[in-house]
Amino acid sequence: MTAETEHNLPAAWRALAALSLGFFMSLLDQTTVAVALPTIAAEFDVGYATAAWVSSAYLLAVVVPLVVSGRLGDRFGHRRLFLGGIAVFTAGAVASASASGITLLIVCRFIQGLGAAALMPQTMAVINQVFPRSRRGAAYGAWGVVGSLAALTGPVLAGILVASGGWRAIFWLHLPLGIAALILGALWIPRGIRHKTPIDALSVFYSLLGLTAVVTAVQEGLDSPALILLGVVGLAAVVAFLLRQRRPGALIPLRLFSVRNFSVGVGTIVVMGVVASSTLIPLMAWLQDVRGLGADAAGWFAAPMAVVGFVMGPICGILSDRVPPKTMHLIGFTILGIALTSMAVGMYIDAPLWFIVLTVTGLGFGQSFIWAANAAAVLGDIPGPDMGAASGVYNTSRQLGGVVGVAITGAVLATAGAAPALFVLAGVVFAGLIAAGWFRSPGMPGREAANALE
Repeated sequence: MTAETEHNLPAAWRALAALSLGFFMSLLDQTTVAVALPTIAAEFDVGYATAAWVSSAYLLAVVVPLVVSGRLGDRFGHRRLFLGGIAVFTAGAVASASASGITLLIVCRFIQGLGAAALMPQTMAVINQVFPRSRRGAAYGAWGVVGSLAALTGPVLAGILVASGGWRAIFWLHLPLGIAALILGALWIPRGIRHKTPIDALSVFYSLLGLTAVVTAVQEGLDSPALILLGVVGLAAVVAFLLRQRRPGALIPLRLFSVRNFSVGVGTIVVMGVVASSTLIPLMAWLQDVRGLGADAAGWFAAPMAVVGFVMGPICGILSDRVPPKTMHLIGFTILGIALTSMAVGMYIDAPLWFIVLTVTGLGFGQSFIWAANAAAVLGDIPGPDMGAASGVYNTSRQLGGVVGVAITGAVLATAGAAPALFVLAGVVFAGLIAAGWFRSPGMPGREAANALE
């Protein structure tokens, strides 16, 4: 019996559709709220630094519990955690739309982020359960299109909604989407198997404390008087957390890292988190401050990357089912490195804008070769009882890469300019290129490490 006949592929694609709707909601929220921040600041008569916590609170709530929610999915069922996350996210969105003050809005955004953190790791875990290994690349490619669609439509949709209905409209949008995701998820996502995995309470505490301190320290920046305290608390909590992971009930079973593709994939997804979250920051600054474009005109320069991702995501996903992950990553990181370096050089020589568009298009191609291949490779050899934990580590690593990338890029941009910031990102990509050389192909020696996990 083939893997395809053991899996009900039509049912698997229906489950992916429900999962993708929830994932789309969480990504759309991040792109739309950024557009509305100036309007929110004006309505509540607060500074931009205060209004920025509307986004920061959401990000903090998303990043910190990801490892915990992934493991909870293993214990209580990925379907249950996904549907619960959708419900909390939607309730937080409705509460945000009704908020009467900036403090209440920030609290509601934090609640919304907790919902997103609950649903995100379950998506990848369910994909690995319902699709055979030979079709997971295609599934992750289709799933990746959701990210491109959110990036492409989010800013435009936010502009229309804010202009016509005010900033509250971007939150009311999630009510019908959330109801649809709950209905489709309940109908199409299989219940799956719940594993009687104990969860160590102290591991949960150390994880939440450490990640909260680290993320807050990065967001506060080098000028924060609390930086040293946050750093010490974060480091101590992370060390204590790691020491407890050899005990029963570990949130992150250390045996996961004996699987080479998991370890390499986590490292390379950190690189992708840095690049994906940070590249547009120096580009937008250069277009507006040096070339004199307005914010609306500059925003269109991100469109080629999203369009390419939308088109190439499924194609590269199918390719990743046939081409070894090492090859896919080497191609992707090479294209990314060339695109970032070319963009930086173009800024130095004041290149025509069509040249910048070409480099942005290159970024779309490079990322497309990596996203689906990375997700499929990272979770490909992980057994069911640890799938949620592995997905939690994957998503946390990607989000932490994004947080650190934004902080580093912003610091370099402020002190040295846009082009040097892009050269730094190109250096990060080079590190990813080196790491990608350690991926192994399916069937090569080393598979026994995965088998030993079961």
